[in-house]
Amino acid sequence: MKNQIRFYDTTLRDGEQTIGVNFSIDEKVALAKSLENFGVDAIEAGFPAASAEDFEAVEAVSEAVQEAEVVGLARMVKKDIDAAIAATNKAKHQVIHVFIATSPIHRETKLKMTKAEIIEKIQEDVAYTKSRVDKVIFSPEDATRTEPDYLVASIDAAIAAGATTINIPDTVGYDLPEEYGELFDYLHDHIQAFDQVTWSTHTHNDLGLANANALAGVAHGATEIQGTINGIGERAGNVDLIEAAVTLQVRRDHCQQTIALNLQQATKIAHQVENYSKVKIAANKAIVGRNAFAHESGIHQDGYLKNPATYEILSPAMVGASASMPLGKLSGSHAVSAKLKELGYEMPIENIAHLFPAFKTLAEKVSIVSDDQLIALAEQELAEGVVAK
Repeated sequence: MKNQIRFYDTTLRDGEQTIGVNFSIDEKVALAKSLENFGVDAIEAGFPAASAEDFEAVEAVSEAVQEAEVVGLARMVKKDIDAAIAATNKAKHQVIHVFIATSPIHRETKLKMTKAEIIEKIQEDVAYTKSRVDKVIFSPEDATRTEPDYLVASIDAAIAAGATTINIPDTVGYDLPEEYGELFDYLHDHIQAFDQVTWSTHTHNDLGLANANALAGVAHGATEIQGTINGIGERAGNVDLIEAAVTLQVRRDHCQQTIALNLQQATKIAHQVENYSKVKIAANKAIVGRNAFAHESGIHQDGYLKNPATYEILSPAMVGASASMPLGKLSGSHAVSAKLKELGYEMPIENIAHLFPAFKTLAEKVSIVSDDQLIALAEQELAEGVVAK
């Protein structure tokens, strides 16, 4: 479909660059299978030239995945490219992703290469890769801090050499959403072959703008989002593919793009990544955090009980989650009544009114009133002959 957004997952590569994260080969294969069930279009399995274990892991993922593209990442170094091609050789849908930095600070201090030398390298190595595989992704690293005219020249060289996807990395999470969107507009206006390749976003979260930037890129011509599950990754991480996908789904009236992910798998795969990475999901994290569909305020609980849409803009079931109403000091009598009914205690209004002061006293002491504590209150009232069960 013309407006369907592709999802490119790099949890196994960029996600593993999170401090302290080291997936085993078995974990990478298990995650790859889950990502495929989730419906991602491409899985960047790793950086095969980095180590023998990385090579083996990419090879194992390539053999395990049946539907999604399996991508090997490589610097523009022949041995890296050869390793990526060899490691993904058994993939049913093989893709190689090559990159080189293009921004002034990277050119001058990291690469110590001139503009002309980098263009020549792009032409040579993209062509070399293309001669051996059909699909080649090119990334100008630190694209958002690269001079726009030089970025165009770099991308033109890559397309001419055979690149099939151009990825625009906001490598250090520098851009504001309007800037990132305007960059895609600029590229559209200055690259003659713009419509002949796939355009992808790769946004980092250093300023907390990764999702906003990815969506801005999509709004201005990108048709693929690169990111990770739970937003794990280098420094402050990457765009969270779940957040990006759910935003496109919930706000499809505005975004006008479609997605093909199985969103009901979202919570499950988020917790699988949490388990393997040992990186805890924040309680208030959008969509998959334990509080994402929890309502404690009495006003919110009352509205939710009357109509969930008062305080939920998406159904928890849509992402494989469930709503909850933790009972605390801000909870109202409506929520207490509903919870007691769920626990098997049917109470008239007058009985709730009798029980409620004792509940409030307890809630002030314990923060969250457990089911057992609420049952104890009900049983106490029942023993006194006040509450009908």
